[in-house]
Amino acid sequence: MKGNVDGPEDGLRTLFLDGIDELDLTCQKVLLSLLPDGESDDNGNNRVRLIASTSRNLDQEIESGRFRRELYFRINGVCLRLPPLRDRREDIPLLIEHFLAKHAAELGREIPVMSDEELEFLRTQDWPGNIRELENLARKIAVLGDNRKVIDELRERPKLEPALPEDPQSFSLKVAARAASRRAERDLISKALERTHWNRKRAAQELQISYKSLLYKIKQTGLEGKQGERG
Repeated sequence: MKGNVDGPEDGLRTLFLDGIDELDLTCQKVLLSLLPDGESDDNGNNRVRLIASTSRNLDQEIESGRFRRELYFRINGVCLRLPPLRDRREDIPLLIEHFLAKHAAELGREIPVMSDEELEFLRTQDWPGNIRELENLARKIAVLGDNRKVIDELRERPKLEPALPEDPQSFSLKVAARAASRRAERDLISKALERTHWNRKRAAQELQISYKSLLYKIKQTGLEGKQGERG
């Protein structure tokens, strides 16, 4: 867990705790004892503003005994729930543009321009690392100054499957079935392409799907750009 403290001139200090769900129960107790209970100082201002992030459902963490209920009630003021990046792919072009501008400015370089094809490819990715993963990609493009090289590396990287939850109570059979289906589908497509020496029309016939469907699945499963690909 990481924490950052910001102290503006008005005396109000902001503490950001990144991943508060990672604290064990002992640390949670210590944090609870340090947090203000909502009372104001002599000037009528709260002395500390706490912002915390979590990647887990704290209601479920409380029920399982891994998170203190009293701490949850102390920090649960305004709650913003952000869906994973794969569920809001329409935001990816704007986000990558923002991060490219940010890191290009830091390096004193021109802002890289992404092609429509590159942006479309980024929208097809699952982004298990969410915003941080996307920003890291933008930073790498700004540093290297080579969109194609970075995008090609992303294409060639093995596609990561979503991690299954460790908590049996939140385990979803549908999630497991979808993950297994994607792995099996990718394996079948890869083997068919290898047998046909990347003749995609023949591979589509072997797999008994349309040529257009195969092209989409090659892109979706991260096989696009693999060495040895032929038309």
